[in-house]
Amino acid sequence: MSRTFKLSVMAAAVMAVAPAAQAFEAGDFILRAGVVHVAPDDSSDVITANGVAVLGSDARVAVDANSQLGIRATYMFTSNLGVGILGATPFKHNISGAGDIESLGKIAETKHLPPTLTLQYFPMHSGSALQPYVGVGVNYTTFFEEKTTGALSGLDIELDDSVGVAAEIGLDYMLSENFGLNAAVWWADIDTTAKVETLDDFDVEIDPMVYMVGFTYKF
Repeated sequence: MSRTFKLSVMAAAVMAVAPAAQAFEAGDFILRAGVVHVAPDDSSDVITANGVAVLGSDARVAVDANSQLGIRATYMFTSNLGVGILGATPFKHNISGAGDIESLGKIAETKHLPPTLTLQYFPMHSGSALQPYVGVGVNYTTFFEEKTTGALSGLDIELDDSVGVAAEIGLDYMLSENFGLNAAVWWADIDTTAKVETLDDFDVEIDPMVYMVGFTYKF
């Protein structure tokens, strides 16, 4: 018996017992978990009091980035279409002076939760282990535990909740019938109005890019 023939038989045997990395079909429930990094593309109105730029003609705020544990779930209602929802442990962001008041450093902080619902499209055949997808939907961001610090310490602050469009692109690679790897990136339209005691209300655009790497498990 030739060496080539023996190797062919062994390969066939391995393939026969190894779990096929089948991907997604109608009725599947897919859970993804990993690290989520929120990187704001932020900007804000000039800060004023009674219509006057008391802190400088270009006194604005900036929002820093944060990483947390993310959990995403998708229900497949066909082999190519699913509905997904994003959840995470609360993100915490420092709010710092920008422009004319950059030297003030951190002036406030807040936490937020950004549940996001998307309709997802998986273009590949359900038998492929490699499953790219795109999605579009809506983001709802709720802010809580806001407080001022530093130069604004002691002033009341409140951030309005936000509703906006969200879009995503991602990739699952199934290592077995149920387990795989995931990477995804999405953008969310997150805008809020900041209400700070003694100052005029001002708008803050956060509009972050969000990145996630983690694991996929199919039920």
